[in-house]
Amino acid sequence: MLTVAEARAKARTRLRSSMSTWATRPDPVVVEIALHPPTEKQVLEDQAAAMEWAGTWRTIAAPDASDSKSENLNGPSIDWTERSWARIGRQQIPLRLRLGSPEAVANFVDGDDARQWRLLRDRTAMIRSRFEDQHGSASAIKAHAKRILGLEHTEFATLLDVVEWLRNHPVGTLRPRQLPIRGVDSKWFETHRSLVTALLEASGRPDAVDVLDAEPRIRMRILDPELTPSGLSDISAPVTQLSDLAIAPRLVFVFENLESVLAMPDWADAVAVHGSGYAVDNVAGLTWVHGAHVLYWGDLDSHGFAILSRLRKHLPHVDSTLMNEGTLTDHKDLWVQEPKPHTGVFTELTGTEARALNRLRAEGDVRLEQERIPWATALAALKAKAASAGESADASNKSSASPGEPTTSAGESAAPRGAEG
Repeated sequence: MLTVAEARAKARTRLRSSMSTWATRPDPVVVEIALHPPTEKQVLEDQAAAMEWAGTWRTIAAPDASDSKSENLNGPSIDWTERSWARIGRQQIPLRLRLGSPEAVANFVDGDDARQWRLLRDRTAMIRSRFEDQHGSASAIKAHAKRILGLEHTEFATLLDVVEWLRNHPVGTLRPRQLPIRGVDSKWFETHRSLVTALLEASGRPDAVDVLDAEPRIRMRILDPELTPSGLSDISAPVTQLSDLAIAPRLVFVFENLESVLAMPDWADAVAVHGSGYAVDNVAGLTWVHGAHVLYWGDLDSHGFAILSRLRKHLPHVDSTLMNEGTLTDHKDLWVQEPKPHTGVFTELTGTEARALNRLRAEGDVRLEQERIPWATALAALKAKAASAGESADASNKSSASPGEPTTSAGESAAPRGAEG
């Protein structure tokens, strides 16, 4: 016997999964939920419970209501059936709940989910009315339903104003701050660009997104004085400009936190780059990184591993250091609780890294921040990893060299200056 509460839970799940489709599709929607009425044997075992169950459904929709010729599509209806039982007699039994429209589903569910549905329905109608569209925006709304719902009233109004202005003013390339719309700046456009683009494409104007965000910047230090352009070693500049530097380091350190970049000593043939957390994708935009041995070091927490996995999707050869279970357990006294752990699966991790991730999760989502590891310990680990990488490169060079051809010792260029031994 399905209770009213259980039926509402089923309808709520359906509303959540289908509201973006229902908001964009004019076709009628019917949700049917079987109520699993009791058998005669079950009724005899507990007549009071069976009568109470049937009574709750009678308050939702009485038997005569379902026979009405003017059935209300915005309310629930129930298919009732008559059972003639030998020991109980004839009984009207609720068989199936029918909700004949999205509004009927929302009315039956009620609460926050119903309010979300009505908000999406109304905003879909506003988008279509504003841009004289009946079907083209459906895919954009379905793809971005959560973002549309997440906008405050003023944010949504601003979104519509931006899309309309760009549709009607083919003025060439602009910076976000140049748009004559109150509240629109670089940060706003960075946050909402994909939604603006989707709505412009849906309205037949994909070419109208001639708005340039500020190009992402990277902070980096060239650790080898012999590589520095005009003696400039500590640089923060747009990715494209840094990519054009005439350098070819053999070793590139990518650190999640800036403090670790700033603490690095001079290092032969090496560069240290600030990955800036999830903005680490930008590192792959540096052309000279692709020919170097890339060594990543981040916080020992779920987000540190998520960032490492993200970087490997762009640079598959990335190596890591201090991202293992041993480092985690050796510094247990420095653990803190991770406030909002990442619960995803990171397919790009090695076995060693995955074990460390599993361990920190098993310990209750702990984290070991990069800066908490003593610098002498960290520098020794970086030096050992760089030397190992140099030996691997040296072996590779020797195996590919022609007979009698001299080889360069990679180890010589993979150590900090003044830190040998």
